[in-house]
Amino acid sequence: MKHTMFSLAVLISGHMAWAQTTTVNTPTSSAIQSAKTTSDMADAEVRKVDKENKKITLKHGAIKNLDMPGMTMVFQVKDPAMLDKVKTGDKVRFTAEKESGAIVITSIEAAK
Repeated sequence: MKHTMFSLAVLISGHMAWAQTTTVNTPTSSAIQSAKTTSDMADAEVRKVDKENKKITLKHGAIKNLDMPGMTMVFQVKDPAMLDKVKTGDKVRFTAEKESGAIVITSIEAAK
């Protein structure tokens, strides 16, 4: 009986030591957001940049997070400074979200 209790104590203490030294690699919220943003990006070609009205016309592929098929359409931009980074004919990747009933470009970058 003493031997069994001793073995059980050794087993429990060994498990506790393992639990204290073992780390689980879980993604941080920024990593999750980054992965989400990357998967939500759509490919497009810039057709027109309208800085005065803070809009951009894109011929885009499917926008998965909005369940939207590819088409050419005009978008508002969340930050007008984004329009300084692109010109007609550029191949880009972008994210879009629905805000106040409109679809708004929230990020845009040169396609790689």
